[in-house]
Amino acid sequence: MDVLRTPDERFEDLPDYPFAPHYVDVDGVRMHYLDEGPADAEVVLLLHGEPSWSYLYRTMIPVLTGAGFRAVAIDLVGFGRSDKPARREDYTYAAHIDWTWAAIEAIGLRDITLVCQDWGGLLGLRLVGEHPDRFARVVAANTMLPTGDHHPGDAFLAWRQFSQQTPDFPVGKIVAGGCVTTLSPEVVAAYDAPFPDDSYKAGARQFPLLVPITPDDPAAEANRAAWEVLARFERPFLCAFSDSDAITRGADAVLRKLIPGAAGQPLITIAGGGHFLQEDKGIELAGVVVDFIAANPR
Repeated sequence: MDVLRTPDERFEDLPDYPFAPHYVDVDGVRMHYLDEGPADAEVVLLLHGEPSWSYLYRTMIPVLTGAGFRAVAIDLVGFGRSDKPARREDYTYAAHIDWTWAAIEAIGLRDITLVCQDWGGLLGLRLVGEHPDRFARVVAANTMLPTGDHHPGDAFLAWRQFSQQTPDFPVGKIVAGGCVTTLSPEVVAAYDAPFPDDSYKAGARQFPLLVPITPDDPAAEANRAAWEVLARFERPFLCAFSDSDAITRGADAVLRKLIPGAAGQPLITIAGGGHFLQEDKGIELAGVVVDFIAANPR
């Protein structure tokens, strides 16, 4: 597998991102993660989506560590400081599941409070379904675990079409377009940092095609099996969706209805947040996570 590695200098002097890099090697690729806070504290695992990276969680991490938690944010393969396989064919849903789980194992995370958004949920919720005993709590934010048995929504299909037809794949502008607030040029550039040129964007371009939108999708059966477990998952499960995300609007009601652990948890809607609510309302979302853990002790 031909693998690209973004030069370290691309990540120098990024605004509000003072965190030290950490790495694990899994199945021939190097994965990057942030690891902040006390090593023996309760773990909050932060999983990003498409086409962002751990930079998305930069305002949330100080709130979490300030409350005494260990915050771990993994860069998915193909994103951030993690390695980037050069061929689009190297990116599959199953491969991302294997890579992400291998990273969790290598880092040694247990009793995890998962915070997942976008593809962070497509991967994270699947992993909860496959390894439920490793997760103490879940916070789902603007995400879902699709099986291809339901229409994905016009907003997602429009995004999927754009992602395949645009000659350029302007990552920073895409993230900015999914926010309510206006991002500074420096922040937009930080989202572009992992991708020196288009050859590094194979994963970003391929991700939209990996979302199951038909019942016979390669990932559909495994996601259905995960749902069978999630339908019995009684550990605390919180939906914290924003009010301005057309792609995932309404998915929180489905999660709350189908997952037993969501019963009795507060209905959280974060006002003024777009698809990337960590960028728009990161401090507020981090506060929701802190309160959720406090209200649901181990």
